[in-house]
Amino acid sequence: MSVGMIDTSRIEAMVAQLKAAAARATPAGANPISDSGLQAKPAPGAADFSTALKSSLDQVNQSQLQSQKLAERFEMGDSSVSLSDAMISLQKSSIAFQQTVQVRNKLVSAYQEIMNMGV
Repeated sequence: MSVGMIDTSRIEAMVAQLKAAAARATPAGANPISDSGLQAKPAPGAADFSTALKSSLDQVNQSQLQSQKLAERFEMGDSSVSLSDAMISLQKSSIAFQQTVQVRNKLVSAYQEIMNMGV
């Protein structure tokens, strides 16, 4: 059946596929919502968000520390460090920091949007 420009048979087929996939993912007789409330259980092998975020922040921190050490070595006259190497390293760490700030801003914005949603 087609309503206007929407083919409802395709939508119904997609819903049936989603229900079949959910039934395969849920063990027989198990309730997809656990007794402990609406808390979702992480999939096996899935990365925890907080772990991934901390790892990313640690990488940005290491990048900044390494570029700072490289710049200090250049300032102290280390002949093995060129100006271009020090500047490139500083720019890479600056871009990584700016990216981290933008991700933080998006997370805060998403949090505020969720908190403002009506229930």
